Formats: sequence, structure tokens, C-alpha cells
Amino acid sequence: MTVTLLPDAQPSASRGPHRARTEAADPGAADVPVSMIERMTLILDAFDAATPTLTLLGLVERTGLPRSTVHRILDQMIRLRWLAHTSGGYRLGMRTLELGGLTADHNEIRDAVSPLLHELCQRTGMVGHLAVLDGREVVYLDKAGGRLAAMLPTRLGGRMPAHCTALGKAMLATLEPNIAEAAFHSRLPRLTAHTITEPDALHRTLAQIRLRQGVALDREESMDGIACVAASMRGRGTAPAALSLSGRADAMSFDKLARVLLEISHEAGRALFGRRARWR
Repeated sequence: MTVTLLPDAQPSASRGPHRARTEAADPGAADVPVSMIERMTLILDAFDAATPTLTLLGLVERTGLPRSTVHRILDQMIRLRWLAHTSGGYRLGMRTLELGGLTADHNEIRDAVSPLLHELCQRTGMVGHLAVLDGREVVYLDKAGGRLAAMLPTRLGGRMPAHCTALGKAMLATLEPNIAEAAFHSRLPRLTAHTITEPDALHRTLAQIRLRQGVALDREESMDGIACVAASMRGRGTAPAALSLSGRADAMSFDKLARVLLEISHEAGRALFGRRARWR
């Protein structure tokens, strides 16, 4: 593989976040990042394996930010759990650890299940998705398929409301009914003329899915002209992820695809949970 290195537009500029010159009393002061996100990123990047704990002075020196600015941002980052205050200074907080754990989990799901998903799409000619449930939404971890895949607006890392997707309903059906009812108790957003918008109708649908071995259907509920079949992957009574097959609504063989998808979802579940002692 050949890698071409492009010259920097400004060779002398920092490779960190974009900085703007401040009209400070000291005309020789370093450029300061413009946005709060850039400043937070500088502070988070200041920590490494060699220095997991830093003092206020250490953070000022490493970031180049004014002391008053660092102190003000630190208070907010502690309140939001991005950082924690210890006797030796500051360290990364629980929020960073939680997000890191989620990323590792998602990568593990994708590594274990994606080969099966891509093989399934080749066999069926359908568009396949792998997703996890995040509150009231599904988050897509993988997408596979042929020409039709380009027509669907789904993308890796993208989100869709869970109540109108087969993936979302398959995973919602694995929750305790009272948990799902608490999460969906008011009128739901409509994406198409076929979208379920009433909570009672959604809960009846989830009950039917439980009776169908966890198979969920989307009959043009999320996108006109597109239908979908989904099944969850179960591990110790929970459903951290689900697989689906999508295609043109007028060409879907729901029963046949449901049988194939159940078989693959069970195999994917064994591939995923067989390598884990438990699911967090």
C-alpha cells in the first residue's frame, strides 16, 4: 500500500485543534482554541498512560490554555463526570470509562457477527443490518447488501427510532413489558403512513413478537416501499443486538426470510456469547 503525505497548509501551525489568536495582554501568548469542545479535547488529550493524574498546573502547561479557563472548564467536566478530582489532582472520570466500554462491546459484536451478516446478504440478495438498542433508538453497527443498500438512508453509526424499525421492535420485545411500557407511554413520531404511533398498539405488537420467537416485521413503517424482518440475539435473557434483512416491500417473502434470519441470529448469538463469560 502506498501512502502519500500531503504537505501541511501551514507547516508551522499546531496539529492540535484549530486555534485563534486572542487579544490577550501578552501578545506572545499561544493561540487558544475557539470552541468549548476543542478546549475539552485538549484537556482530555493531556492525560496518558504515563500521567493518569495531573494537577491544575500540569494541565495548564500541557494544554497551553489560561489557568482561569482550565479551572472553569474542569469544574464543568467534573460535574459531567468527564473528569474526577483526587488528592493528587485530576484524572479521567467514569463517563470516559463507560464510553470506552461501550465502544469495546460494539466492536466485539461487529467482529463476531458481521461475517455471518455479509454471508446472509449474499445468500438472500437482501440488505442486512446489525444494530444495538440505545434507549428509544437503534444504532447501526454494520450494513451489507447490493444495489438496494445505496438506496437506504441507513449508515454505520446512524440512528433510527426503535418503534418503527424491525430491529428496534425485535430488541424492545426482549425487555420486560413494564420497562418497555415505561419507555413508550406517549404518542410516537410518525415516519410514514404505516408507522405505529400509539403506545398501546406498539405494546400489542411487542407481545406478538414474543410469540413469534422474537421475529419482528417492518411493513413500510420506517420508509415507504421498504419492508424488513429482524431477530434479536439473546444472551442470558437480554438482547444486546439484532440482525435484519430489508428489501422492496412488494418482493418480500416474510415467512421464508424469518426462518433464515432466526437460524442465523441463533448462530450469531452462539458466536458472540460463546466467547464471553457474561454480557455487561
